[in-house]
Amino acid sequence: MSNPVSPSPTTPLPEAATVERWREDFPILHRRVYGRPLIYLDNAATTQKPRQVIEALTEFYENRNANVHRGAHALSTEATDCFETARVTVARWIHAASEKEVLWTRGTTEAINLVAQAWGNAFVKEGDLLVATQMEHHANLVPWQMLARRSGAELALVPVRDDGTLDRERYRQLLERRPRLVALAHVSNTLGTINPVAELIAEAKAVGATVLIDGAQAVGHFPVDVQALGCDFYAFSGHKMLGPTGIGVLWGRQEVLEAMPPWQGGGEMIAWVDEHGFAPNELPYKFEAGTPPIAEAIALGAAIDYLRQFDRAQLAAWETHLYRRLRDGLAAIDGLRLLADLPPEGKAPIASFHVAGTHPADLGTLLDTQGIAVRVGHHCTMPLIARYGLPGTVRASIAFYNNASDIDQTLSALSRALERLGAPAP
Repeated sequence: MSNPVSPSPTTPLPEAATVERWREDFPILHRRVYGRPLIYLDNAATTQKPRQVIEALTEFYENRNANVHRGAHALSTEATDCFETARVTVARWIHAASEKEVLWTRGTTEAINLVAQAWGNAFVKEGDLLVATQMEHHANLVPWQMLARRSGAELALVPVRDDGTLDRERYRQLLERRPRLVALAHVSNTLGTINPVAELIAEAKAVGATVLIDGAQAVGHFPVDVQALGCDFYAFSGHKMLGPTGIGVLWGRQEVLEAMPPWQGGGEMIAWVDEHGFAPNELPYKFEAGTPPIAEAIALGAAIDYLRQFDRAQLAAWETHLYRRLRDGLAAIDGLRLLADLPPEGKAPIASFHVAGTHPADLGTLLDTQGIAVRVGHHCTMPLIARYGLPGTVRASIAFYNNASDIDQTLSALSRALERLGAPAP
């Protein structure tokens, strides 16, 4: 299993000066925490924002702030043009067949809930089988649990193997039962495992399943082509790919979206309303009731424009290089258990680990006092953490704007924290 970007051994790593130029675009990387320079390794939770994205938000509010669609004035027309241009930008970014297939949401969570409500309520019935995996974020698990409860369907989970990969044999056994839905993470937010989703989708479609992919951890690290993947839905969030919070995307195959009833009622999602009923609007507005996240959508377009300037294979190679440096350092620590210790080329740059004799919260707090931002806990994957028999993990996640010093200082700080905690050898 390889990284979809497939950085070859000959992909040149950026020079240190180049990485520092990248870092100059991110104002927050220059602040201090507890008197120490910030080292930000919580990128799987949210990425930092380049100046270009921040300026896009400011520019909208200073010069074009108005509601979109149907406005009979210049500001509304300009806002609408920028807003819909961002939709086209997203469609091209993920290679959608049409911008009509791109729906704005508040994030991946709302996108998946939209499908569970609108598609699920219309097409899932008692006795149907829904399939997800043991590694899913709660956002791609709880909506299906809720759908199963209200519909009488069954939800089955594909187990995760010790190495952090899916049990493909069990997956195929579940597919023999011809599930109505298969919901899969493209990349595990806890393990960093990159699932072979093209293969998994093809197998699910062969038995007639509708397939949803949670791409929240994928789109920021490598290109995604929804048409080539062959899924029916693909969901992701702006804030995990340099964009602002409060904006997400649900891509849906046009014929599937057209067959679904609206999810929420209100303005924008209607073609007409009278005292007795309504007719839904055309795509994509059918699923966008109320005032949308206008500035956020425009800034997400700016984030994509920013990413387009780079050789993404080089960015992936740099992230892999940093992850390897981190992994090698963690391997030298007595009692440290790294989950899904796959080859760096075969996973996203996420290291989730536990040290014997310590609690993740204590380690995270001591790292924070040294200016290092990591995530601790179950990472919204409680069934997965329970599968490994742990109370939680420390998770360090890398972005291309991290540098070698970030990794080295984190490893040194971790050693100091463990010494302070008196962590016993295994």
